[in-house]
Amino acid sequence: MNIGKYLRPTNTLFRFLMVGIINTCVGLFITFLLLNIVNLSYWSSTFAGNTAGAFTSYWLNRSYTFNSRVSVQRGMPRFFTIIFVCYFGSYFFSEKLLVWVNQFHLLNTTVEQNVAVLVGSVLYTISNYIGQKYFVFNTVKTA
Repeated sequence: MNIGKYLRPTNTLFRFLMVGIINTCVGLFITFLLLNIVNLSYWSSTFAGNTAGAFTSYWLNRSYTFNSRVSVQRGMPRFFTIIFVCYFGSYFFSEKLLVWVNQFHLLNTTVEQNVAVLVGSVLYTISNYIGQKYFVFNTVKTA
């Protein structure tokens, strides 16, 4: 496997990850701020953090990552559908996974929730890339 071809600035995965670094840093900053300083719930914190990055993500991925000509009327509803599906699926799974893991390792609730946020963000990134590439910004016409 030639890893170099995936690290080229022209590769959509590379571009998606570069845009994602910005969105993830902003989203996680807001999530952890709300979770640990403001003491909002896990779901409120992760939802607000991911929403903060979503709007910037749409425009950067549309124009920079995928160079898509998909109309905003078609792309934006699909984008937010993918965002919500990936968000709820990833963070639900990561929360349940960490609750299960915590049966064996006595983590305190704060550590459990923070690790669940990190695991959820990885799952979210992977599923979101696939959804955006093949469903949101795909300009190939299907029958």
